[in-house]
Amino acid sequence: MNSNFTPSAAAPVARLIEAFNRLPGVGPKSAQRLTYYMIRMPREEAEALAEAVISVKDRIVLCSRCLNITEEPVCHVCTNERRDRTRICVVEEPLDVFAIERTRAYDGLYHVLHGAISPVNGIGAEQLKIRELLDRLRDESVKELILATNPNLEGEATSMYLQRLIAPLGIKMTRLARGLSSGADLEYADEMTLVNALEGRSEVMIDGETPAG
Repeated sequence: MNSNFTPSAAAPVARLIEAFNRLPGVGPKSAQRLTYYMIRMPREEAEALAEAVISVKDRIVLCSRCLNITEEPVCHVCTNERRDRTRICVVEEPLDVFAIERTRAYDGLYHVLHGAISPVNGIGAEQLKIRELLDRLRDESVKELILATNPNLEGEATSMYLQRLIAPLGIKMTRLARGLSSGADLEYADEMTLVNALEGRSEVMIDGETPAG
């Protein structure tokens, strides 16, 4: 796959290097380092790692309501009767849910899009979990939709698309405050920054509309 791979490496080693190299953020050199680290790893640790990977694939599913990752048909957030069911926070990835939950500053529900609109990468709106979001907005008593997509080009494009799509439903839409650095991902933001972004969120206006009641 890559010219940096050692031609003389045994086939299992080469396959593992290629497997690591396919992971996001792992380049050829990092893939080689990980592989040779695993060669030196005690067998029981390697088996535990392999078991953890298989367990994730076997046991993790998407929540039938919010599309977050879970072991149950419906996740613990959606089944928690103490959560505010009039608010839904829309995020790009499950890791964004984890980041916001760490703040303990939000008590509503979530909806995970599983990506963002990115024409450069061939990702269109139809590939995101937007239809499922619209179904929820029609079926549930939602008064506020918090658009918590990442503050980068893809996140902003996704937010704008959702605003135009949902505006006719008359639901109040808010956007996280600009405390988040431009181009940053929610999952990497510190807790205080996320708290400030949630508390300082502002209502989204479409074509000069007056704020929702």
